[in-house]
Amino acid sequence: NLIFRPRRYRLTATSYRHARADAFSLWADYAADMAA
Repeated sequence: NLIFRPRRYRLTATSYRHARADAFSLWADYAADMAA
């Protein structure tokens, strides 16, 4: 458990960063469309 727990947490943190990056990309595309 001690070895498995940090790995699962690291996976969650990575997924969270990817989700935030995807959301920011969508927002950037939306902002670009509004500015155009």
